[in-house]
Formats: sequence, C-alpha cells, structure tokens
Amino acid sequence: MKTLIKLLFSVMLLVCFVACNSNSKTSENTTKESDATERASQKEGQAFMKDEGGTPNALQLAISSEDHSTLVAAVQAAEVENALVNVGPLTVFAPNNAAFAKIDEATLNSLLEPENKSKLAFILTHHVAPANYPVEMLKKNAEKGRKLYMASGKYLDVTEKDGDLYVDGVKILGTVNVSNGWVHVTESVILPKD
Repeated sequence: MKTLIKLLFSVMLLVCFVACNSNSKTSENTTKESDATERASQKEGQAFMKDEGGTPNALQLAISSEDHSTLVAAVQAAEVENALVNVGPLTVFAPNNAAFAKIDEATLNSLLEPENKSKLAFILTHHVAPANYPVEMLKKNAEKGRKLYMASGKYLDVTEKDGDLYVDGVKILGTVNVSNGWVHVTESVILPKD
C-alpha cells in the first residue's frame, strides 16, 4: 500500500511538473510572440531611441522646431528618420515651413503619398551631406568653386553673395550646431535639377 501511495504521489508530481513546465513554455512563447509583434509594429533604429538631456541631433532639432513641421512630416512619410541621426558628421540643409509653402499644394501632397515615398526620400537625401560643413567651410568651398556631395549622390553648388551663403541658389537663413553635425536652415526646398 505504501508503495502504491508513493507511486501515485510520484505520478502526481510528474504530471504537475509537466503541466507547470508546459504552461511556463506556453506563457513564455506567448510573451515572446507578443514582444515580437510589438517590436514589428514599432519603428526601429537610432532615430527612435530616447535621449533626454543631451545635445539634440539633426532630427531632434527639427522635431522641436515648430517652423520645421512640414520637413518632419516629409521625413516621416519617406521613412528616412535614421538618415538624420547617424553619428555623422552630417550637414543638413533644412527647409522651413515657408520654404515648403512655395511648392504648389498638389505637388507637395502628391510627394507625401505612400506611392511616392522613394521620390520623396531622394529629394530629402538631396538636402543631406555626409560631411562636416560649418559656415566657414561653406565659405571656403564657395571661394574655391567646390561643390558639395549630397547623400542623394548629386552635387550642389555653394556661392556667396553680399555676405550671404547660397546652396544651389537657395539662401541659408541660419545655422545650428547639432550633436551629429550642422543644420543650415534654408529659405527654399532644394529640388534636384534632373
């Protein structure tokens, strides 16, 4: 009788162990699946990491500027956020909202549509130089007639006239040093010539 009780007790322990272990695995799998689904629905990359209190990068600066909300909407529509937060150095020519207002509304709305994402991404990367171009360096390039290589694979002319700097004929209104380079606010959108 004692042997039978021990056997039943052992079987019950085994069943309990298997059931608990199975529930644990099911719970673990459910948690893993839930985490994977959540990660897939979230955007990934350096652009989406939180950084409180540090010097802002080019994207963070644009997001915090009310005058660049159209640029931020375009960057998000083209899904090129990570291009603006790379360690750099980068130089971003950032059109303000007034610059985007110069583009006719139908064209701008068309560019923001999902089917035109690659075209919009090309235009936006045409505003990013994978190099360090503070104002003094831009002036030197203008003096020497050097062009700037842009992330789009194209080149932009830099000129200086009456103390003002221009990139492909677009005036630079102001400059801000950011953690990953420089942001030069421009009065117009720099559209590729071809």
